[in-house]
Amino acid sequence: MKIAILDDDPELLESVSRLLNEAGHRCFCFDRGEALIQTLRSSHFDLFVLDWNLPDRSGISVIEWIRNRIGDNVPVLLLTSRSLEEDVIAGLEAGADDFISKPFQPALLRARVQALGRRLRIGSDGETPERYGNIEFDLHRRIVSREGDEIPLTAKEFQLALLLFHNLDRALSRQYILETIWGLRADIPTRTLDSHITRVRSKLSLRPGNGFKLTSLYGYGYRLEGVGQER
Repeated sequence: MKIAILDDDPELLESVSRLLNEAGHRCFCFDRGEALIQTLRSSHFDLFVLDWNLPDRSGISVIEWIRNRIGDNVPVLLLTSRSLEEDVIAGLEAGADDFISKPFQPALLRARVQALGRRLRIGSDGETPERYGNIEFDLHRRIVSREGDEIPLTAKEFQLALLLFHNLDRALSRQYILETIWGLRADIPTRTLDSHITRVRSKLSLRPGNGFKLTSLYGYGYRLEGVGQER
């Protein structure tokens, strides 16, 4: 996962990022809430580890910004020196998915991050097909089908479609999609993502009448939404 860590303690930033990097994640550190928010205007993260008390704005206000602008699907873990019951309740009610008090046990933090990550279906074993409405992904054979009929997709189209469905109802930035699917290769033309989006939309018939709507978000990226689907 691509993880944003927000804390004004440089030693804690270093220890948490090292711990999670060693667990196989990619960590990006911020010591100010506003710096993270500015980055979020053009970048995307899979999970957030946030402190509560910060010099410029509270971690709670950052959570509120994330929930209002990005949505409820991205996991947020509060890592804070606050430990009173009312603090835990306030953090969870503000939109945090989990709460760990400092000082923390490294194994506990690693396990909580892994548990939150499983909600994103990252690291699926690929044995069980994933179904979204009438669309099914066979991760083992890398095949997509609709109502039993196979849909021919290129490898990149399959990866892009799967990424969109794994983040259903969640806005994804262009940079995040390019980084995830193409690794931000410098030789990729600007229109490559747009043309792949167009083909995925057409091949999978991602239209409201079929239960899904793939929307372009001006200046940001794309969002795949479920329309009247039970998921």
